[in-house]
Amino acid sequence: MPFTHHRTVHFSDTDAAGVVYFANVLSICHEAYEASLQANQIQLREFFGNSPLAFPILHANVDFFRPMYCGDDLLIKMIPQQLGRDKFEISYEILVGDMVVSKALTRHVCIDIATRTKQELPEIILNWLENFRRGRENFERDKSRRIM
Repeated sequence: MPFTHHRTVHFSDTDAAGVVYFANVLSICHEAYEASLQANQIQLREFFGNSPLAFPILHANVDFFRPMYCGDDLLIKMIPQQLGRDKFEISYEILVGDMVVSKALTRHVCIDIATRTKQELPEIILNWLENFRRGRENFERDKSRRIM
């Protein structure tokens, strides 16, 4: 089951043409990521500030299907997925009403801040990922029951 985050497009998100500036879409996605961590009882101050680990983005991409304007009410759906012992990715879908206006993906790696070497994902992130995996499985199981 995806995590959902609601957000209104602000004037500061837009460019001179009046649409959301392309780089700000990733910032909006990152807000949803942070909200999902908080929803899973992860303290952001400790996670981003007092940890010996960091989770930099290795890869990011965004596809645009329709412009987003100041005042649009966005629904950001996100699903993280573990890729290996030290990596995860997050898929995002951004909707205005029932229309998908953008899709994005960020791929993260876990590193030790001091040595900049890859590390295994810590338990707190593994639990966060597991919550989404179980949610997806339950959603698929319920969906298959409705089809029968």
